[in-house]
Amino acid sequence: MKPRPAIGALAVVVALVAGPNEARSQERACRSSAPIDTINEMFSAIFACWEPPPGTAGMTLTLQFSIRRNGALIGKPRATYSRLGNDGALNRAFVASVLDALDKALPLPVSDSMGGAIAGRTLFPRFTAASGRAS
Repeated sequence: MKPRPAIGALAVVVALVAGPNEARSQERACRSSAPIDTINEMFSAIFACWEPPPGTAGMTLTLQFSIRRNGALIGKPRATYSRLGNDGALNRAFVASVLDALDKALPLPVSDSMGGAIAGRTLFPRFTAASGRAS
């Protein structure tokens, strides 16, 4: 199988998202129409729409999904990792808040160059509630 240049781009995406993501929702408003040109801006756009429920500090959920060139979701997101609590209702509320944030944020207003770079690539945003805010 011949290596493709896109593999290098994917490795960068995975490296950026594999470590702890810090949500910077204050940098961007939820549903902002400003074009997204970077991976950090993309995750900020999603995290800006997330409000973790009270009592979920320390809970974590990592999703796996891909988006189209136009910023729309391809298929359904899948949970790849979770660290939840013992309260089933609170766990469901946490997971619902993450999926709701994704619904609110999509489709993402990606620039043409960003859309071409990430179209169809697997993304792994990590949502962690800490002290009432995303991290």
